[in-house]
Amino acid sequence: MSNPVELRNTVKIYDLGGGVKINALRGIDLTIKKGESVSIMGPSGCGKTTLLNMIGGLDHPTDGQVIVDGIDITHMSEKKLAQIRREKIGFIFQFFNLVPMLSALENVQLPMIFAGKLSDVEIKDKAVELLRLVGLEQRMYHRPTQMSGGEQQRVAIARALANEPSIILADEPTGNVDRETGWKILRLIQNLNEILEQTYVIITHDPHIAKTSEKIFYMVDGQIYEAPPRSATTPSSHVLAEERRQLMLAELRWLKTSLVSLEKRKAKLNPESYAQVKMGYAKQLERLKEMIQEDHGKRRSI
Repeated sequence: MSNPVELRNTVKIYDLGGGVKINALRGIDLTIKKGESVSIMGPSGCGKTTLLNMIGGLDHPTDGQVIVDGIDITHMSEKKLAQIRREKIGFIFQFFNLVPMLSALENVQLPMIFAGKLSDVEIKDKAVELLRLVGLEQRMYHRPTQMSGGEQQRVAIARALANEPSIILADEPTGNVDRETGWKILRLIQNLNEILEQTYVIITHDPHIAKTSEKIFYMVDGQIYEAPPRSATTPSSHVLAEERRQLMLAELRWLKTSLVSLEKRKAKLNPESYAQVKMGYAKQLERLKEMIQEDHGKRRSI
């Protein structure tokens, strides 16, 4: 049986121009087994977001291999990577990335609609069951703006589970909620990991959060360790800026993939639902583009 995640001597170098290069990943070797719950911990700028992007097929390595569920995705085209992300990987983002005009139920239905494998009735029934699983059966017809941060994150978790992926990737899943709500989210993730036996990879800088996983890896200066390293260098402003940029670009790719899937399913969607979803995604894309442009202006001044 193949492992859900394997990285073999994976290297990622970002060339910023002007002779400035960032070694974000320095020969990473990592194996995560089926059903494991793993936290990858480290300070800002250590490369953990870049690592998550590699596993999620949101970026290509400069060298080495990335294997997801037995499939080598190292040199895959964007079209094939989009299919891998849709079928094998569930994403839980820090800022939820829900479509604001849609209800919780409709947000959870979206990945299944894009996959095109179930009937409309099957999609709705499954979305209802997923929301019950995360404890939101009383809130399924509410929109994100009518829900708390913790409720929105639970909707995001249900959405991540929709297509029964083998891997769930969570980037600071408690970073946008208060501590008490954060612990509830972590307990939910633990319970789902035990019940569904999916592989969870959680990115965090918080040791308390990391300890809820059965295994912890530590990242420092683009390298990964099974035990806490004794020392680490403070990342430069270039490194921190590049990590932030890569996080935003990863979300941008995810949203673009969702828009492409939406267009393919346009003929089978209710026109009003299609317009609402597209408007929601378009607003999120515009927000991200503005953030990237603003970040680019700051980078030029560094």
